[in-house]
Amino acid sequence: MLQRSALPLSPLLLRVRGGAAAMALPPKNASPIHTERCFVAALPDADLVYFTLSSSDRKLPAPRGGTRPRCFLPPTGRCYSFCIPAAQSPSERVRAARLHRRLQQALSEQPFGARGKVLSLLSYSPHDPAALERGFLVQDAQRSPETERSLEELLRLLMPAPARFCVYEEAADGQLWRALWRLKGAGEGKELLGRTRVVLAAAEGPSGLHPAALQLLDSAVFSSREAACRVLEECTSLIPEAKAVLDFVNECPKNPKKGDFPVVVIEGLDATGKTTVTQSLKTSLNAVLLGTPPSCVSQWRKIFDEEPTLIRRAFYALSNYIVASEIAEESTKSPVIVDRYWHSTAAYAIATEISGKVQNLPPCHHQVYCWPEDLLKPDVVLLLTVSPEERIRRLQGRGMEKTREEAELEANTLFRQKVEESYRRMVNPACQPVDASPSREEVLQTALHLIKQQCHLL
Repeated sequence: MLQRSALPLSPLLLRVRGGAAAMALPPKNASPIHTERCFVAALPDADLVYFTLSSSDRKLPAPRGGTRPRCFLPPTGRCYSFCIPAAQSPSERVRAARLHRRLQQALSEQPFGARGKVLSLLSYSPHDPAALERGFLVQDAQRSPETERSLEELLRLLMPAPARFCVYEEAADGQLWRALWRLKGAGEGKELLGRTRVVLAAAEGPSGLHPAALQLLDSAVFSSREAACRVLEECTSLIPEAKAVLDFVNECPKNPKKGDFPVVVIEGLDATGKTTVTQSLKTSLNAVLLGTPPSCVSQWRKIFDEEPTLIRRAFYALSNYIVASEIAEESTKSPVIVDRYWHSTAAYAIATEISGKVQNLPPCHHQVYCWPEDLLKPDVVLLLTVSPEERIRRLQGRGMEKTREEAELEANTLFRQKVEESYRRMVNPACQPVDASPSREEVLQTALHLIKQQCHLL
């Protein structure tokens, strides 16, 4: 666990302490304690628990006030929560995203063991989508004083001052209360700002959507080249490779036009046969084969994969715009096959950011599934599919190093389902599914038939 200030800090905190000043967010004006806010915690079984706060002492009738939200422990344990203040400007958003990632890494390294778990937490206002705050709900089954001290030390070290810290306890009458504390400097203690009762809330976010859905555009799924550039521009002093990526993007023409030859994108999860199909189509159509990220920036992929969603997805979005310029040039001379493009960038982002189950995804026809207006559009998109069992069998035969997302696909069936469903909801152009289970020749013939039909080839 994290040590008290008087004791040696863990290696992670020593690393973080040196860069804490660069990550600190600008102090925010304190908001009223009883401002209407709702919260949603993601349980390990992928269920979402919505709750809110009430300053009234009157006990509400069951089930709203008499049922404990499932994310909280019985009285023998204790829960804590904290959120990063909402950020508005691009620079604040970048710092907030990196701070959230640092906190997530720090919490994952703490040996809470059997004492408890760390759940993701969103705090939001039903009336202001921009007020979304990301944070964590920490469950301590053993109610250890060391857990509380360790969390307070972590927040003083990383969070913008004055950090706010919530402690949840059950009263004698069975009602659950949240104590909101303002943490002062090291060795200066803390100040109680107030207590509010915790009650169940409606099991949905604003407008019936998952709270994170209202901030997906230009935070995870970028609607334009400029929106993604704004994010990486704020990263140049933090990530040197960000400037190099922007330099490549700036060399690309804006809104490039496709040539007269067809452009075909092959999408699908890893081990669905994309490499085999793209190589076969390249030969059959005498085409040029391109991939994302393009070779000019792919050497930095691992660097950006370690960054939070906001920065990682901006990198992949701009990779698509670089590939678009290559597509424009090559499609004037021959057909073009592209191994993954915008659809995969968006599908993985949506599945990552929307916690819970498939039903929590934004509904069909939501703007997040729409192709960016300034990105060169392909003629046809084929989505290769195989059964989960077959895909795992193929992966085991590869012996290749897995990406973080690929490991998540294997370990988390719900994540895979959300990625696949996001693919299915993409429009303009939509993904055309191709069963990649049959023989290589059968899959190739199916793909060629769809391409010729869609592109009006003889």
